[in-house]
Amino acid sequence: MAAIIPVSFVGAETGSYRVLRMNTVLGAPLAAVAAVTPHPSHLPDSAPGVTWVLRGTNSAVRYVERAEAQALAAVQPAIGRPNCSHAALIPIRKSDAWWNLTQDERRAIFEARSNHIASCLKYLPAIARRLHHSRELGEPFDFLTWFEYEAQHAQLFEELVQMLRATEEWNYVDGEIDIRLVKSV
Repeated sequence: MAAIIPVSFVGAETGSYRVLRMNTVLGAPLAAVAAVTPHPSHLPDSAPGVTWVLRGTNSAVRYVERAEAQALAAVQPAIGRPNCSHAALIPIRKSDAWWNLTQDERRAIFEARSNHIASCLKYLPAIARRLHHSRELGEPFDFLTWFEYEAQHAQLFEELVQMLRATEEWNYVDGEIDIRLVKSV
């Protein structure tokens, strides 16, 4: 298994990414911020000038079969490509109904019926993504999804998000914030 990589996304008035828009899709909102900065460690909530901190880690791959993992690895670009000026942070919380399902029931919804992985492959490598798990940390969201893409792929990213929100899997989402970002100059 790969090493566990902690991450914190810090919402504040200044940072490495300027907020273009921040929308509450479902559930309770986060306090509005002007900027978000990803940090490769778990930071405390109490840092000066910080409005909020969302923490997560990479974790064991879930709901993915070996062939799917290999297909993703073959086309998934690295995070941090210099030409990717746009990003999105989308924290998601799933309902108790989701977590009360068995692993195989969640897998059936995730891929067999929602085609999450198969559908997303066509958006790679234009859109880089990384999923961080937060549920086990006691954070307010279960997943922190981070995406990076070039400005020319902004509409493609919109298509990806709308496609995912239309799946059966998204019937189990009860908290979602959509934060669109651009690199600060």
